[in-house]
Amino acid sequence: MNNSMINSSVSMHSLQQKLDILSNNIANVNTNGFKKKEASFEDVLTNVQAQPEGFRSQGRFSPLGFNQGWGSRLVQIQTNLAQGPIQSTGNLTDFAIQGEGLFEVSVSKLDENGNPVFQPAWTRNGAFSLTPDGNGGTVLTTKEGRFITGTDGNPIHVPVGYRPSVEKDGTIQGYNEQDPAAAPIRLGQIKLVRVVRPQLLEDVGENLYALPAGITAEEKANILQDLNGVAGTGANRVSLMQGFLEQSNVTLSDEMTDLVIVQRALQLNSRAITSSDQMMGMANNLRA
Repeated sequence: MNNSMINSSVSMHSLQQKLDILSNNIANVNTNGFKKKEASFEDVLTNVQAQPEGFRSQGRFSPLGFNQGWGSRLVQIQTNLAQGPIQSTGNLTDFAIQGEGLFEVSVSKLDENGNPVFQPAWTRNGAFSLTPDGNGGTVLTTKEGRFITGTDGNPIHVPVGYRPSVEKDGTIQGYNEQDPAAAPIRLGQIKLVRVVRPQLLEDVGENLYALPAGITAEEKANILQDLNGVAGTGANRVSLMQGFLEQSNVTLSDEMTDLVIVQRALQLNSRAITSSDQMMGMANNLRA
């Protein structure tokens, strides 16, 4: 009976983690560029218990013994980078990525001396805006004010009075709104990276991904591939669409189905604990 209680308690802990993942997916069903999380589980330990020879009966082909499990545990939380539905917005600063790519943004953090430093992070959310840069122009940022990184490693500046037009490879051309006949000027190129190993990216919140601490340049190349604006071909193609936004790839019906399954599994394990407790109580109340 103690074995059943241990098995159920361990399994309930894993199911609670699965429940947290599902609730996070459901909460972000309307978040632009959100990628759902998927959990992988494995058995903690399985023992083979022997059975008496008396259990062997005529016609039995299976060997004597039975498997006794000790619950399951969460092994890994993976990010599903499947393409989400793309919705037209008509906004010039909205961008959707087609393919397994990410935008690179600059995140401000404090170093060990308390000085602000910028570190790269990556996102699929292409809802950008033009923020005044203090020099009479604007700079392309996220809604939270983080700079969008160009292929040269610098923020992308857009002069006032120019309309940005972005090509599929991320190249930005500026058209003079006062003189439509004037030739466009090149404003920069949005940096795009292709995800090679999404399971190694860390979710740091606010729809951002980062690399593990202490990673080397060679290890980074095995996780993220710098496209330098090259769109690629075939299955590896990564391109931009201006005036569109990628929606979350969470399917609410699938998440609700998994939610019901997890809730029923939690109910089953909780009843197993209750049954074991009742049986232990009956054995404790027996009198010789």
